[in-house]
Amino acid sequence: MAGTSPRLVLASTSASRLSILRSAGVEPEVAPSGVDEDAVVAALHNPSPEDVVRALATAKARSVAQTYEAEELPEGLVIVGADSMLLIDGELQGKPHTEEETIRRWRNQRGRTAELITGHAMMAESVVFTEVSRTRIQFAQATDEDIAAYAATGEPFGCAGAFTLEALGGWFIDRIEGDPSSVIGLSLPVLRRGLTVFGYNVSQFWNR
Repeated sequence: MAGTSPRLVLASTSASRLSILRSAGVEPEVAPSGVDEDAVVAALHNPSPEDVVRALATAKARSVAQTYEAEELPEGLVIVGADSMLLIDGELQGKPHTEEETIRRWRNQRGRTAELITGHAMMAESVVFTEVSRTRIQFAQATDEDIAAYAATGEPFGCAGAFTLEALGGWFIDRIEGDPSSVIGLSLPVLRRGLTVFGYNVSQFWNR
């Protein structure tokens, strides 16, 4: 695989994930997966939090891989799928979607510590690499007024855990323990390890 001029395909329409890759020197192709996430989770039997995000990430990557209608992916093509959820009170939380749900979640999580869990699935030719990263988040003691104002922006509606580290939500994060890029949506260290498994150097994907 290492002898080709590789391409990376992001199986996501997430602006945050695209931004991470662009900031790291990679201009990926973007291919929405269209996965029914509820159906994927419903098919799992007594899953752990890691099982859930790994299964969702894998389903997204496989969905895009199937569009190539071949037993294995073309040489030089790497597909990346990812899924993030917040683990708090023993429950996984995805995107809040609405202003009301964003407010409810923030009133519960402010001043507390939770874990942001991100599943990664990478595919190249017939090889699949998966890994889950976990990062501890210490939420600030946000005021009711700030919570309402943040929810009113709509920014967190499409974000796991109802927050963004890299934008307005960063005001309300006191500390993180782990990989910052994973909190935003894609762990660069995980991607590097996956590319190494496939026989690539990360610099092969940089824009030059």
